[in-house]
Amino acid sequence: MKYRIIGETMPAVEIQFDAPGESMYTQSGGMAWMSEGIEMSTNTRGGLMKGIGRMFAGESLFMATYQAQRAGATMAFASTVAGRILPLNVGETGGMICQKGAFLCAEESVNVNITFTKKISAGFFGGEGFILEDISGSGMAFLEIDGDLVTKDLQPGEVLKVDTGNVVAFDRSVGYEIEMVKGMGNIFFGGEGLFLTKLTGPGRIILQTQNVAEFAGRIARYIPTGK
Repeated sequence: MKYRIIGETMPAVEIQFDAPGESMYTQSGGMAWMSEGIEMSTNTRGGLMKGIGRMFAGESLFMATYQAQRAGATMAFASTVAGRILPLNVGETGGMICQKGAFLCAEESVNVNITFTKKISAGFFGGEGFILEDISGSGMAFLEIDGDLVTKDLQPGEVLKVDTGNVVAFDRSVGYEIEMVKGMGNIFFGGEGLFLTKLTGPGRIILQTQNVAEFAGRIARYIPTGK
């Protein structure tokens, strides 16, 4: 298969299949357009329990698989908010741990499973849930980035503290935990929430400049609630 990223503000990834039998899968509703010569099937991909696990990780219960019936067939998967689409060669990178909702689509040879943070406290208090997505296998996967993309390579022992909503993905070698903001004044008046994500190298981390949850909260202030 071949791919190209289309657009800048609300991008999409367009896939061209080289041969019959090649396929891509995405969460339900992820497809934007497709040519003739592609067959769609929908299932829980791995069973009901895996489907339920994906729901907790921010994806849909059912996954849609699109298989080419002829060479040259094309289709596209579009982002849901303004930002970027990141191509990820899973075999070369060894896979990554992703925050919920980051997965857009992937080849059949790529596995998306749920994984848990090592510390239960990180999950219950971190604001993004303790279930993450483990992307492994081989082939291409595509991640959805909200806002602009920022990549950082942490050295062994190097620490970066990030607002949880701005974390997209990180290598398995990166340590991940949640720590509380210090100081009562900072907690009540700092406006940054109670907790930060602490990432410890070595390894690569992918960040996004937009926190969708925070953005949605600001929009909600302007929505009338009374009659």
